[in-house]
Amino acid sequence: MSVAEYVYDQDKVSTLLSTIIRNNGNEKANAWLQQRLQLHQQTGAIPQFNQTFTAIPRFTGKERIRISTTEDEQLQALLPSFFVHGWTLDRLARVWWLLQLPVANKSAYLEVLENLFNSAEMNELAALYSALPLLPWPEEWIARTSEGIRSNIGIVQEAIMLHNPYPAKYLPEPAWNQLVMKAIFTDKPLHGITGLDERANAALAGILVDFAHERWAAGRTLDPMQWRILVNFVGEGNFADITRIWHSLNSTEKEAAALVCAQCQYEPAKALLATDPALQAEIQAGSISWDTLAQKITK
Repeated sequence: MSVAEYVYDQDKVSTLLSTIIRNNGNEKANAWLQQRLQLHQQTGAIPQFNQTFTAIPRFTGKERIRISTTEDEQLQALLPSFFVHGWTLDRLARVWWLLQLPVANKSAYLEVLENLFNSAEMNELAALYSALPLLPWPEEWIARTSEGIRSNIGIVQEAIMLHNPYPAKYLPEPAWNQLVMKAIFTDKPLHGITGLDERANAALAGILVDFAHERWAAGRTLDPMQWRILVNFVGEGNFADITRIWHSLNSTEKEAAALVCAQCQYEPAKALLATDPALQAEIQAGSISWDTLAQKITK
């Protein structure tokens, strides 16, 4: 197996996912999946592969999976930042099933996946996009991911945007910025976007400031978590905006401003934070952080 195909240990991940599926599935579902796997290994017939992908929910059901701490740790060791928490059993089984497709012929593999994407209903699409971190030839899925960002289907948006390490690792800056802004427009929890801090950039910071001005002009508020993206880009041009939310009567907005001031390198921002020693001390102690702020917002 070459690096050009899978960029992780596919065999170990497939085995682990299979174990999680068995631990969550009933005897009938597990037997059916095993029978379909044996049939696929014997025939390699693509129509049968596609039929199995479509039929999986009828046999597994759609209950949310339970994953043990040990299984989660093993998965993180194999695929950092890849999470299956909150997935339904049919989604996990579909993602595992995709790993059973041979990769010996790249063009044939890509054709099968493209056909699945093109014919998928929304739950199938969610499974396909959830599988992005696992698919071989990761660069081949950039355009497909960019297309998915434009989807108006909530479950598909979430599969791409939330707890998915693929976009941060592979999307070019314009597509990444589009993902973040689409998440904002559709009220997705920004703290669920993997790589939000690492992929922050000056262009996105500028877009967010312009967006804030538009919202304020319309008498509307913003998700305080949006200001997190400005941490490395605070300067003379946007410090007035940070100062504005610092003086907000909304405690979450002021905490967001304080966190930006604490983490940025702009001296006037640090001086502003110093005017509230109690708030500064809470940040230094870790009792106020982006994580605690996210928890307040999502309550």
